[in-house]
Amino acid sequence: MRNVRALLVALGLLTLLVAACEGDPAEVTAEDAGDGGGEDAAADEGDGGGEDAAADDGDELIEEDDQVGIEEDAADLLGAGATFITPVMLEWTRDNEPGIGVNYQSIGSGGGVEQFLGEQVDFGSSERYLSEEELEDAQEIRGCDPLHIPDAFGSVPITFNDPDLEAALEEAGQDALVLDAEAIAGIFAAEIETWQDPAIEELNPDVDLPDTPLVAVHRSDGSGTTYIFTTYLDHEVDWWSEDYGAGDEIDWAGGTVGGNGNEGVTASVQQQPGGVGYVSYAYAVENDMPVTEVVNADGNAVYPDLDSISAGPNEIIDDIPDDLRYDILDVGGEGFPIVGTHWVLAWECGYEDGVGESLRDFMTWVIESDEAEELARDLRYGPITGDFEDRVLEEVERINVEE
Repeated sequence: MRNVRALLVALGLLTLLVAACEGDPAEVTAEDAGDGGGEDAAADEGDGGGEDAAADDGDELIEEDDQVGIEEDAADLLGAGATFITPVMLEWTRDNEPGIGVNYQSIGSGGGVEQFLGEQVDFGSSERYLSEEELEDAQEIRGCDPLHIPDAFGSVPITFNDPDLEAALEEAGQDALVLDAEAIAGIFAAEIETWQDPAIEELNPDVDLPDTPLVAVHRSDGSGTTYIFTTYLDHEVDWWSEDYGAGDEIDWAGGTVGGNGNEGVTASVQQQPGGVGYVSYAYAVENDMPVTEVVNADGNAVYPDLDSISAGPNEIIDDIPDDLRYDILDVGGEGFPIVGTHWVLAWECGYEDGVGESLRDFMTWVIESDEAEELARDLRYGPITGDFEDRVLEEVERINVEE
């Protein structure tokens, strides 16, 4: 197996050089699973300060093709989509035992869905399941069902750039800053302006919080990471639901800053004193960035380690609908509450020249092999395991079943 530390270094360089675009809505509560929440939740990015203030860093980072795996003309499979999954997708495309050549374009969930429905790629990649309208469009486009194949769970922690806060936490003997949904919403609505806001002080009574001016950094592109993040806030905070809602793109508050892809948000937070952002956990780890604990549905402040990332999905496994479209909400116990699923989007029909068989072989290896599972865990993704693994493998077998 490739040395994971070397991968993290490589991804750190990617963060500084490339900003991928993630675009996609995806959410479903256990009780609402299967209702196609992604359809209603998607919101157009408006002219709030977030868009106008989008950091140049993110845009300037797009200087070369964002792709992992082998070159497109030599690939057995071509896929495109989420930046959220890129760290482990990089390893899966390089190390898969069937030897399937995969070219993956890390363009963001929105782009992945668009290219999948446009039949420009063999598979799409997203943290948002397709809406009812998109399912109908897919039937018209291909004449068969699109498939949702979960391949990993991941968290979306809050990260920040403030050495003074890190020093204050260390002095207080507290491992991490504690935030809850209300405080997070306040920061990203630009209503909480410093760490000394009462909403944050109440959660961290033993810490001498600095008065650093805060700058919220969000995605400026359509993003499955944004979908997971805003779906959580939409579910937990009434006023956020009314003012901002959930989606892969929303109309952000004035005074916030945008970055392209998980890479762009990571770079913007690193370069912005007082920057506070949300990213896929692997990006925070690879760049040695601090993350906060978040209070879950049971009132527990939880850090986003591998066990806590998997706890939420494990709570809802029995409630996941047959079409495998769902969201993960109301996480309690020892679970980290801002967590979602990554799906590979595939077709029941229409693949030619062995592409369907190659995609089945690749996804079977990703889901059931110990090697792929270990790669996911090493990069802080929760793998698909247990009885749910059997259900997902049944979905994999439907790829090109109508050939």
